Amino acid sequence: MEKHQLVIIGGGSAGIAAALGAYENGLRDILIIERESEYGGILQQCIHNGFGLHTFNEELSGPAYAEKYYDLIKDNECIRFIYDSVVTQIKNKTVTVQNSEGLKKIEADAIVLATGCRERPAGAIGLKGNRCEGVYTAGTAQKYLNKEGYLVGKRVFILGSGDIGLIMARRMTLEGAKVIGVAELQPYSNGLARNIKQCLEDFDIPLYLSHTVEAVYGSSRLEYITLIEVDDKLKKIEGSEQRIDCDCLLLSVGLIPENTLIEELGVQIDPRTKGAIVDDRYMTSIEGIFACGNTLHVHDLVDYVSAEGKKAGKAAADYVLDNLKETELVRNSVSNGVSYMVPQSFHKGNDLEFMFRVNKVFKDCYIHVYGEGLDKKIRKMGIVPSEMQKVNLKKEELENLDGELNWEVVV
Repeated sequence: MEKHQLVIIGGGSAGIAAALGAYENGLRDILIIERESEYGGILQQCIHNGFGLHTFNEELSGPAYAEKYYDLIKDNECIRFIYDSVVTQIKNKTVTVQNSEGLKKIEADAIVLATGCRERPAGAIGLKGNRCEGVYTAGTAQKYLNKEGYLVGKRVFILGSGDIGLIMARRMTLEGAKVIGVAELQPYSNGLARNIKQCLEDFDIPLYLSHTVEAVYGSSRLEYITLIEVDDKLKKIEGSEQRIDCDCLLLSVGLIPENTLIEELGVQIDPRTKGAIVDDRYMTSIEGIFACGNTLHVHDLVDYVSAEGKKAGKAAADYVLDNLKETELVRNSVSNGVSYMVPQSFHKGNDLEFMFRVNKVFKDCYIHVYGEGLDKKIRKMGIVPSEMQKVNLKKEELENLDGELNWEVVV
């Protein structure tokens, strides 16, 4: 049976960074398994700029960012890729892979899961109406346009103000389509502020907050949709329906960590992130299995994905080389505005970075971090759910902590 020190599943930004982190921390036998025919994952279809400011101090397109990171490992004989290969099962650190050569099993001392995320389809939101052509997820439309040169519609409406949807509003407009509007169920946008400005406002594309698409209509091809307003409890307001003629509806209604392998493996799942529960080393509830990037929780910046992947790779190397030091494990607890926290637990004795999101818009508030032996408030002028928050705590601040660490937003 083929065997490696570390097997990384997924060759996108998290997987490549994990390989680099593991190599820099001493591993010399690393295999990356990628289901596509090239490295980079979703980055290869993201031809817009905005990547790399934190990692490379320059603004890059998605493919350029992927290439720049890949260049750091491509000549490294200790890191090997296999492409067009699908992992069908993981059991006892043995990975079953299917590709053109058939099925084979690969044994690993440690595994890093970096499988990314997937889009919520129409079925996940209960979209009513006919099953007509012209309804796509925004990411699928992006792939068709940017990689295959196919414009999926000429009169387009977009449901959901996530970043992919906003970016596709601009991209479709630049390619000659008429983007009629973008609807958002929440009373605030779920995209980054820069994307709202650059992708909607700069092109005079209206944003309908507190609205959703009730139904789609058409025989063979989409002909129109009905847009309806919702109240502060997200319930539809009868009588507020309006008809919008269009031949294409793009859905940007959220991303979900690609966790099928994780669930089948029996890893504990966080019901809020839909990804694995991990400690500060990105180890899951199963020893030697690590998770990072969008398969762990959906990020807003690829730079954060890479940074997280690199940490997971370094921790996996420590595990394989038996360099992990066991110290007290502390649980994170969230409430009052904090939606989730990664990592969900941590070991004392190190400087640590915590990443989280809030569940609504806050202005002039504090992040309150507290427990027995620690009470700290971090002022924020404003926080929105679309932007990931990061808090760094020094090991000295945590050394007197007794019991769990609590996180909340106070105004």
